[in-house]
Amino acid sequence: MLTAHDRQHRRDFLRLAGAGGLAYLTPLGTLLARQAEKTRGVPTSVIVLWMNGGPSQLETWDPKPGTRIAAGTGAINTAVKGVQLAPGLERVAEEMGSVALIRSMTSKEGDHERGTYTLKTGFRPDPTVVHPSIGAVLCHQLPAAGVEIPRHVSILPGQWPTRGGYLGDEFNAFRTGDPAGPVPDTRSFLTPGRDAARLRDLDVLEAGFRAGRERQAAATRHAETVRAARAMMSSEQLAAFDVSREPLALRREYGDTAFGRGCLAARRLTEVGVRCVEVTLSGWDTHANNHAGVASQLKILDPAMSALLKDLRQRGLLDKTIVVCAGEFGRTPQVNAAFGRDHWPHSFTVALAGGPVVGGTVIGESDPEGGEKAKSPVTVGDLHATILHACGVEFAKVQQTATGRTVPLAEGKVVAGLLG
Repeated sequence: MLTAHDRQHRRDFLRLAGAGGLAYLTPLGTLLARQAEKTRGVPTSVIVLWMNGGPSQLETWDPKPGTRIAAGTGAINTAVKGVQLAPGLERVAEEMGSVALIRSMTSKEGDHERGTYTLKTGFRPDPTVVHPSIGAVLCHQLPAAGVEIPRHVSILPGQWPTRGGYLGDEFNAFRTGDPAGPVPDTRSFLTPGRDAARLRDLDVLEAGFRAGRERQAAATRHAETVRAARAMMSSEQLAAFDVSREPLALRREYGDTAFGRGCLAARRLTEVGVRCVEVTLSGWDTHANNHAGVASQLKILDPAMSALLKDLRQRGLLDKTIVVCAGEFGRTPQVNAAFGRDHWPHSFTVALAGGPVVGGTVIGESDPEGGEKAKSPVTVGDLHATILHACGVEFAKVQQTATGRTVPLAEGKVVAGLLG
């Protein structure tokens, strides 16, 4: 018997399957970066590592060792001279030559739901329009011929999944769980004969519904969705979700966690043409015992993210893929009475790598005294404009919603110094 979760997953499947600063670089690092820029093409995929709950920048990407606001958090050196990370990111520190940090991200939304919407779409919530997530925009603007599985995928999705917004539900992310198991509902439990008979019966029902109401039938997209679902079920590309096909040694590098397996699946999915994969790591809402909570999360993030970057590079895919590690906001410089940190949208950090992103770059600076204002602030709109620009998308292009509103794909500007 199907559980409520299984039924929801099946509904999701049938509905969605039809979619498709200051740079510190060593002289050697500078030379390598310039050489790489000459051979880079336009990225074709984006992997979003979504840190659900809002990670503390002070215990991850922007440590302030020896200051009051550090509250005892130290720092470790990285492969890039002058750039430090918080303890717990030792393996990512080795990959810092490929990673850029925006330490002056600013948002006006300090609520989880509104902050998530803002970071995922580039716009603040608006009651008159639902904006598409960056993955939906990429799928809409960059068609992928020959891809028989959803081109927008969310692994381990949180409470507020990525959506197609005014671009249409067909651009919603296809949601799935831990890649340790097969994607549910992608194999028929019937014999081939009964399966074919049911499809014939469905064709009869479809034809009856279409008779005299072609426009209404087309609006449901039911026939297209069923065809896409069936194509996915029989496609060899479905194997991209199956991380068990990878060598055990590589799987261990990513970590024996759902998030680690999700990152490995993300690499496999981009190899077959998936435009955007979001992998969620929940548990960053550290209002109490912040330091211990973040340390626990980093044991999951550090091996998974570092292995992903290394794996992409070794396969020649890092130049074709942009990796973004972000949450909905950061955490307060002040530690509260429960030794936690509260919501802080004023100056937090987003990490990026791959494509034309200049590794080893640090954009902006947060206030070492804990003030709200950052040097060289970067808005969420700027972040989205930069990623879309890097992927060859005209982010200022205006789209028209079903209600007649005109909306750009992103409302910011490209961050100076971030892209080669």
